[in-house]
Amino acid sequence: MELRQVRYFAAVAEELHFGRAADRLHIGQPTVSQQIRRLERELGSQLFDRTTRTVTLTHAGRVFLSHARALLDAERAASEAMTGLRGERDVTLRLGTSTGLGGRLEKMLSALAGRAPALLVELVSVPLATRLRHVRDGELDAAFVRGADPVPGLEVLPLWEEELVAALPARHPLAADTEVAAADLAGLPLRIAAHEENPPLVAAVTGACQAAGFEPIPGPAFTNDQDTLAAIAAGRPAWTVYYAAQAAIQPAPGVAFRPFATPAPTVPTCLAVRPQPASRELAALLDACHGLDTANRR
Repeated sequence: MELRQVRYFAAVAEELHFGRAADRLHIGQPTVSQQIRRLERELGSQLFDRTTRTVTLTHAGRVFLSHARALLDAERAASEAMTGLRGERDVTLRLGTSTGLGGRLEKMLSALAGRAPALLVELVSVPLATRLRHVRDGELDAAFVRGADPVPGLEVLPLWEEELVAALPARHPLAADTEVAAADLAGLPLRIAAHEENPPLVAAVTGACQAAGFEPIPGPAFTNDQDTLAAIAAGRPAWTVYYAAQAAIQPAPGVAFRPFATPAPTVPTCLAVRPQPASRELAALLDACHGLDTANRR
Protein backbone atom coordinates (compact mmCIF):
# COMPACT_ATOMS: atom_id res chain seq x y z
CA MET A 1 0.00 0.00 0.00
CA GLU A 2 1.31 3.45 -0.93
CA LEU A 3 0.32 6.73 0.66
CA ARG A 4 -0.57 8.19 -2.73
CA GLN A 5 -3.08 5.36 -3.23
CA VAL A 6 -4.61 6.17 0.15
CA ARG A 7 -4.76 9.84 -0.85
CA TYR A 8 -6.47 8.98 -4.14
CA PHE A 9 -8.95 6.74 -2.32
CA ALA A 10 -9.86 9.48 0.16
CA ALA A 11 -10.40 11.99 -2.64
CA VAL A 12 -12.72 9.63 -4.55
CA ALA A 13 -14.54 8.70 -1.33
CA GLU A 14 -15.21 12.37 -0.61
CA GLU A 15 -16.13 13.36 -4.15
CA LEU A 16 -17.85 10.08 -5.11
CA HIS A 17 -16.70 10.87 -8.63
CA PHE A 18 -13.42 9.81 -10.24
CA GLY A 19 -13.24 12.82 -12.57
CA ARG A 20 -13.74 15.41 -9.82
CA ALA A 21 -11.24 13.60 -7.61
CA ALA A 22 -8.67 13.68 -10.43
CA ASP A 23 -9.22 17.43 -10.92
CA ARG A 24 -8.80 18.01 -7.20
CA LEU A 25 -5.54 16.02 -7.20
CA HIS A 26 -4.29 17.73 -10.39
CA ILE A 27 -3.69 14.39 -12.12
CA GLY A 28 -5.38 12.43 -14.89
CA GLN A 29 -8.45 10.28 -14.20
CA PRO A 30 -6.85 7.10 -15.65
CA THR A 31 -4.08 7.34 -13.05
CA VAL A 32 -6.61 7.62 -10.21
CA SER A 33 -8.60 4.63 -11.49
CA GLN A 34 -5.47 2.52 -11.94
CA GLN A 35 -4.15 3.23 -8.44
CA ILE A 36 -7.54 2.55 -6.83
CA ARG A 37 -7.66 -0.85 -8.56
CA ARG A 38 -4.14 -1.60 -7.27
CA LEU A 39 -5.17 -0.60 -3.75
CA GLU A 40 -8.20 -2.87 -3.93
CA ARG A 41 -6.00 -5.78 -5.03
CA GLU A 42 -3.57 -5.04 -2.20
CA LEU A 43 -6.39 -4.97 0.38
CA GLY A 44 -8.27 -7.88 -1.18
CA SER A 45 -11.53 -5.93 -1.02
CA GLN A 46 -13.61 -3.85 -3.39
CA LEU A 47 -13.78 -0.31 -2.01
CA PHE A 48 -16.28 1.22 -4.46
CA ASP A 49 -19.40 0.12 -6.29
CA ARG A 50 -19.14 1.69 -9.74
CA THR A 51 -21.82 2.12 -12.37
CA THR A 52 -21.85 4.31 -15.46
CA ARG A 53 -23.60 7.02 -13.41
CA THR A 54 -22.68 6.61 -9.76
CA VAL A 55 -19.80 5.79 -7.45
CA THR A 56 -20.57 4.64 -3.90
CA LEU A 57 -18.52 3.23 -1.05
CA THR A 58 -18.85 -0.46 -0.25
CA HIS A 59 -18.94 -1.64 3.36
CA ALA A 60 -15.21 -2.35 3.11
CA GLY A 61 -14.70 1.13 1.68
CA ARG A 62 -16.51 2.77 4.59
CA VAL A 63 -14.43 0.79 7.09
CA PHE A 64 -11.19 1.67 5.33
CA LEU A 65 -12.05 5.38 5.00
CA SER A 66 -11.59 6.13 8.71
CA HIS A 67 -8.18 4.41 8.68
CA ALA A 68 -7.23 6.23 5.46
CA ARG A 69 -8.01 9.59 7.03
CA ALA A 70 -5.94 8.68 10.09
CA LEU A 71 -2.99 7.79 7.84
CA LEU A 72 -3.28 11.06 5.93
CA ASP A 73 -3.58 13.06 9.15
CA ALA A 74 -0.39 11.41 10.39
CA GLU A 75 1.39 12.18 7.12
CA ARG A 76 0.25 15.81 7.29
CA ALA A 77 1.43 16.15 10.89
CA ALA A 78 4.84 14.68 9.99
CA SER A 79 5.16 17.02 7.02
CA GLU A 80 4.25 20.06 9.11
CA ALA A 81 6.76 19.05 11.76
CA MET A 82 9.55 18.81 9.20
CA THR A 83 8.48 22.11 7.66
CA GLY A 84 8.88 23.67 11.07
CA LEU A 85 12.40 22.26 11.33
CA ARG A 86 13.31 23.77 7.97
CA GLY A 87 12.32 27.16 9.33
CA GLU A 88 12.13 29.90 6.76
CA ARG A 89 14.47 28.37 4.20
CA ASP A 90 13.47 29.11 0.64
CA VAL A 91 11.91 26.44 -1.57
CA THR A 92 12.71 26.46 -5.28
CA LEU A 93 10.36 25.40 -8.08
CA ARG A 94 12.28 24.41 -11.22
CA LEU A 95 10.16 25.15 -14.27
CA GLY A 96 10.90 24.42 -17.92
CA THR A 97 9.70 27.17 -20.25
CA SER A 98 8.44 27.12 -23.82
CA THR A 99 8.89 29.66 -26.60
CA GLY A 100 6.07 32.08 -27.24
CA LEU A 101 4.74 32.47 -23.69
CA GLY A 102 5.32 36.21 -23.97
CA GLY A 103 3.59 38.35 -21.37
CA ARG A 104 1.74 35.33 -19.99
CA LEU A 105 4.93 34.14 -18.32
CA GLU A 106 5.41 37.42 -16.45
CA LYS A 107 1.75 37.50 -15.38
CA MET A 108 1.89 33.89 -14.23
CA LEU A 109 5.03 34.51 -12.17
CA SER A 110 3.41 37.56 -10.59
CA ALA A 111 0.29 35.55 -9.71
CA LEU A 112 2.44 32.74 -8.31
CA ALA A 113 4.37 35.20 -6.13
CA GLY A 114 1.06 36.36 -4.68
CA ARG A 115 0.09 32.78 -3.80
CA ALA A 116 3.50 31.63 -2.53
CA PRO A 117 5.64 34.66 -1.56
CA ALA A 118 8.53 32.56 -0.22
CA LEU A 119 8.77 30.38 -3.32
CA LEU A 120 11.74 30.86 -5.62
CA VAL A 121 11.21 29.98 -9.29
CA GLU A 122 14.10 28.80 -11.46
CA LEU A 123 13.27 29.05 -15.18
CA VAL A 124 15.03 26.58 -17.48
CA SER A 125 14.98 27.02 -21.26
CA VAL A 126 15.99 23.82 -23.09
CA PRO A 127 14.62 21.91 -26.14
CA LEU A 128 11.36 20.03 -25.68
CA ALA A 129 12.87 16.52 -25.54
CA THR A 130 15.38 17.63 -22.90
CA ARG A 131 12.63 19.43 -20.98
CA LEU A 132 10.50 16.30 -20.77
CA ARG A 133 13.45 14.10 -19.83
CA HIS A 134 14.36 16.47 -17.01
CA VAL A 135 10.78 16.32 -15.67
CA ARG A 136 10.84 12.50 -15.73
CA ASP A 137 14.22 12.46 -13.96
CA GLY A 138 13.14 14.97 -11.32
CA GLU A 139 15.55 17.68 -12.45
CA LEU A 140 12.54 19.85 -13.27
CA ASP A 141 9.33 20.02 -11.23
CA ALA A 142 7.25 20.81 -14.31
CA ALA A 143 7.56 22.10 -17.86
CA PHE A 144 5.37 24.05 -20.24
CA VAL A 145 4.64 22.20 -23.50
CA ARG A 146 2.66 23.08 -26.61
CA GLY A 147 0.08 20.54 -27.65
CA ALA A 148 -1.86 18.07 -25.54
CA ASP A 149 -0.58 14.76 -26.92
CA PRO A 150 0.18 12.07 -24.29
CA VAL A 151 3.79 11.90 -23.11
CA PRO A 152 5.05 8.50 -21.85
CA GLY A 153 5.66 8.51 -18.12
CA LEU A 154 4.21 12.00 -17.54
CA GLU A 155 0.88 13.69 -16.93
CA VAL A 156 0.02 16.47 -19.42
CA LEU A 157 -2.32 18.97 -17.76
CA PRO A 158 -4.18 21.44 -20.01
CA LEU A 159 -3.83 25.11 -19.06
CA TRP A 160 -5.13 27.34 -21.86
CA GLU A 161 -5.63 27.62 -25.62
CA GLU A 162 -3.20 30.10 -27.17
CA GLU A 163 -4.53 31.93 -30.22
CA LEU A 164 -2.28 32.37 -33.23
CA VAL A 165 -1.98 35.63 -35.15
CA ALA A 166 -0.71 36.27 -38.67
CA ALA A 167 2.50 38.24 -39.24
CA LEU A 168 2.36 40.19 -42.54
CA PRO A 169 4.42 42.87 -44.24
CA ALA A 170 3.12 46.17 -42.88
CA ARG A 171 3.03 47.49 -46.45
CA HIS A 172 0.76 44.68 -47.69
CA PRO A 173 -2.92 45.61 -48.35
CA LEU A 174 -4.12 42.91 -45.91
CA ALA A 175 -2.33 44.72 -43.08
CA ALA A 176 -4.75 47.63 -43.44
CA ASP A 177 -7.54 45.52 -41.92
CA THR A 178 -7.91 44.89 -38.19
CA GLU A 179 -8.11 41.12 -38.76
CA VAL A 180 -7.30 38.74 -41.58
CA ALA A 181 -9.30 35.83 -42.97
CA ALA A 182 -7.26 32.69 -43.55
CA ALA A 183 -8.58 32.43 -47.13
CA ASP A 184 -7.05 35.82 -47.97
CA LEU A 185 -3.58 34.38 -47.33
CA ALA A 186 -3.91 31.67 -49.96
CA GLY A 187 -1.70 33.51 -52.48
CA LEU A 188 1.17 34.25 -50.09
CA PRO A 189 4.00 31.85 -49.20
CA LEU A 190 3.97 30.65 -45.61
CA ARG A 191 7.20 30.72 -43.59
CA ILE A 192 6.89 28.15 -40.82
CA ALA A 193 8.97 25.56 -38.99
CA ALA A 194 9.19 22.00 -40.28
CA HIS A 195 6.45 19.73 -38.96
CA GLU A 196 8.84 17.59 -36.90
CA GLU A 197 10.16 20.70 -35.13
CA ASN A 198 6.74 21.93 -33.94
CA PRO A 199 3.92 19.48 -34.78
CA PRO A 200 1.10 21.25 -32.83
CA LEU A 201 1.80 24.64 -34.43
CA VAL A 202 2.13 23.29 -37.97
CA ALA A 203 -1.02 21.18 -37.55
CA ALA A 204 -3.04 24.18 -36.30
CA VAL A 205 -1.95 26.42 -39.18
CA THR A 206 -2.36 23.75 -41.86
CA GLY A 207 -5.78 22.85 -40.48
CA ALA A 208 -6.92 26.49 -40.59
CA CYS A 209 -5.77 26.82 -44.20
CA GLN A 210 -7.47 23.59 -45.24
CA ALA A 211 -10.69 24.66 -43.51
CA ALA A 212 -10.51 27.86 -45.59
CA GLY A 213 -10.22 25.77 -48.76
CA PHE A 214 -6.52 25.85 -49.67
CA GLU A 215 -3.14 24.30 -49.02
CA PRO A 216 -0.55 26.86 -47.89
CA ILE A 217 2.22 27.72 -50.34
CA PRO A 218 5.52 26.61 -48.72
CA GLY A 219 7.95 29.47 -48.30
CA PRO A 220 11.44 29.47 -46.77
CA ALA A 221 11.53 27.81 -43.37
CA PHE A 222 11.14 29.89 -40.22
CA THR A 223 14.68 30.18 -38.85
CA ASN A 224 14.60 32.68 -36.00
CA ASP A 225 12.60 35.76 -35.02
CA GLN A 226 15.11 38.32 -36.24
CA ASP A 227 15.82 36.88 -39.69
CA THR A 228 12.29 35.69 -40.48
CA LEU A 229 10.58 38.93 -39.48
CA ALA A 230 13.20 41.01 -41.29
CA ALA A 231 12.60 38.97 -44.45
CA ILE A 232 8.82 39.43 -44.15
CA ALA A 233 9.24 43.16 -43.58
CA ALA A 234 11.60 43.83 -46.49
CA GLY A 235 11.53 40.82 -48.83
CA ARG A 236 8.96 39.30 -51.13
CA PRO A 237 5.46 39.22 -49.59
CA ALA A 238 5.02 36.25 -47.25
CA TRP A 239 3.40 35.48 -43.93
CA THR A 240 4.01 33.49 -40.79
CA VAL A 241 2.23 32.96 -37.47
CA TYR A 242 3.01 33.89 -33.88
CA TYR A 243 1.48 33.03 -30.56
CA ALA A 244 -0.68 36.02 -29.63
CA ALA A 245 1.03 36.49 -26.26
CA GLN A 246 4.43 36.56 -27.94
CA ALA A 247 3.32 38.90 -30.73
CA ALA A 248 2.11 41.41 -28.14
CA ILE A 249 5.71 42.01 -26.98
CA GLN A 250 7.66 41.11 -30.12
CA PRO A 251 9.55 44.06 -31.68
CA ALA A 252 9.03 43.83 -35.43
CA PRO A 253 9.55 47.00 -37.50
CA GLY A 254 7.83 46.71 -40.86
CA VAL A 255 5.68 43.77 -39.76
CA ALA A 256 1.99 43.85 -38.84
CA PHE A 257 0.52 41.26 -36.47
CA ARG A 258 -3.15 40.69 -37.22
CA PRO A 259 -5.62 38.34 -35.47
CA PHE A 260 -7.41 35.82 -37.62
CA ALA A 261 -11.12 36.17 -38.28
CA THR A 262 -13.17 33.68 -36.29
CA PRO A 263 -12.46 30.84 -35.91
CA ALA A 264 -8.84 31.60 -35.10
CA PRO A 265 -6.37 28.71 -35.04
CA THR A 266 -5.22 27.83 -31.52
CA VAL A 267 -2.57 25.64 -29.91
CA PRO A 268 -3.09 24.20 -26.41
CA THR A 269 -0.55 25.09 -23.75
CA CYS A 270 -0.08 22.39 -21.12
CA LEU A 271 2.06 21.57 -18.13
CA ALA A 272 4.01 18.30 -18.07
CA VAL A 273 4.45 16.86 -14.56
CA ARG A 274 5.26 13.53 -12.99
CA PRO A 275 2.17 11.36 -12.26
CA GLN A 276 2.01 11.89 -8.51
CA PRO A 277 0.09 14.17 -6.16
CA ALA A 278 1.01 17.81 -6.65
CA SER A 279 3.33 19.38 -4.09
CA ARG A 280 2.22 22.62 -2.45
CA GLU A 281 4.54 24.51 -4.79
CA LEU A 282 3.23 22.79 -7.90
CA ALA A 283 -0.38 23.25 -6.75
CA ALA A 284 0.31 26.99 -6.37
CA LEU A 285 1.73 27.06 -9.91
CA LEU A 286 -1.34 25.33 -11.32
CA ASP A 287 -3.65 27.72 -9.48
CA ALA A 288 -1.70 30.69 -10.86
CA CYS A 289 -1.93 29.32 -14.42
CA HIS A 290 -5.64 28.54 -14.18
CA GLY A 291 -6.30 31.95 -12.65
CA LEU A 292 -4.47 33.56 -15.55
CA ASP A 293 -6.62 31.68 -18.04
CA THR A 294 -9.80 32.72 -16.21
CA ALA A 295 -8.72 36.38 -16.27
CA ASN A 296 -8.00 36.20 -20.01
CA ARG A 297 -11.49 34.84 -20.73
CA ARG A 298 -13.25 37.77 -18.99
